[in-house]
Amino acid sequence: MDRRDRYLRIALALFGIAFLLIYPLSQIWASGWLWQPGQHEYEQMIIGVYATLGVFLLLASRQPEAYLSLIWFTVWSSVVHGLIMAVHAVIDPAEHGHLFGDVPALFLVAIVLGFLAPRKVVSNI
Repeated sequence: MDRRDRYLRIALALFGIAFLLIYPLSQIWASGWLWQPGQHEYEQMIIGVYATLGVFLLLASRQPEAYLSLIWFTVWSSVVHGLIMAVHAVIDPAEHGHLFGDVPALFLVAIVLGFLAPRKVVSNI
């Protein structure tokens, strides 16, 4: 195992755990993680999606080369999600807290995983 692979495994595990902790983060620092006014149905859905992604990132941390499509989905969906949220957080002064909470967190996920993830295609055939 080379150094980059080791760091990728660590990053996947840490981000997997972080995604599982989105609900507690939203309760501790609502202005950085929840949109106002509260939309409980939306919050439950997004927490469920990220918790599921967290579980799969933990699985990917064991054998990243088998989960490259998941890793790259995480990279690009984090960029898109972060950009959309950044635009809305800038437009709505009540949501500026997101510029210091979930927006940079999503960009951090995208940058770290994008830097560490292999760019080669691994054949499972």
